[in-house]
Amino acid sequence: MNLSNKIAVVTGVSKGIGAALCQQLLEEGAIVFGLGRNAYPEAHPNFTFIPTDVRNYEAVEKAFHQIYEASNQQIDILINNAGLGYFGNVEDLPMTEWDEMMQTNVNAMFYCTRLAVPKMKANGLGHIINIASTAGLEGMPMVSGYCATKWAVKGFSESLWRELRDFKIKVTCVYPGSTKTDFFRNSPNIQPHDYMLMPHDVAAMMVYALKTPDNFHQVNLEVRPLQPKGPKK
Repeated sequence: MNLSNKIAVVTGVSKGIGAALCQQLLEEGAIVFGLGRNAYPEAHPNFTFIPTDVRNYEAVEKAFHQIYEASNQQIDILINNAGLGYFGNVEDLPMTEWDEMMQTNVNAMFYCTRLAVPKMKANGLGHIINIASTAGLEGMPMVSGYCATKWAVKGFSESLWRELRDFKIKVTCVYPGSTKTDFFRNSPNIQPHDYMLMPHDVAAMMVYALKTPDNFHQVNLEVRPLQPKGPKK
């Protein structure tokens, strides 16, 4: 699919994978709307930032109303990228951190998808990408809360693609391994490094998926760094 003039909505656009996605979508000629707390850092005539607390349904609904007013009721691409993680023993995980992960990683994805699907159905096409994590494929100690949210993303996505395929709407779930972003800001024992995945590479994989032919559906994309701790010495 040619992405020129396609309407794309991306959550969590200020840095990391979200910022890389915005850059590459804009380079492909897409018209991009970004939702979140902080804007994509570069000005572009085809980019509109809508400050939105994606954890709040009314705020998301208001943002989508603004998008549809500007796009003639069109949305072609939704990328649910916003997410965060906290780490620690289950008995030590504060309730506020559990709630924030659930609201950001799961609820926000549901809110945006719920508001995008009716327009995609009406227009007869669409592509939804949900960004999970390899933590949505395997349990990990000290990461139980985050894993729970990403398993929810997996389950939601697995159900959704079967629900929407007959409406010509693709759903792709992405499972990146450790990526060099500020995701690890809440984990002082892990520092981002150059053996991790690069955000622009993960973004390029998703852009490729968006450009595939209409009958070519990449349901799951799992990608990991080859040597996450660097070469053996």
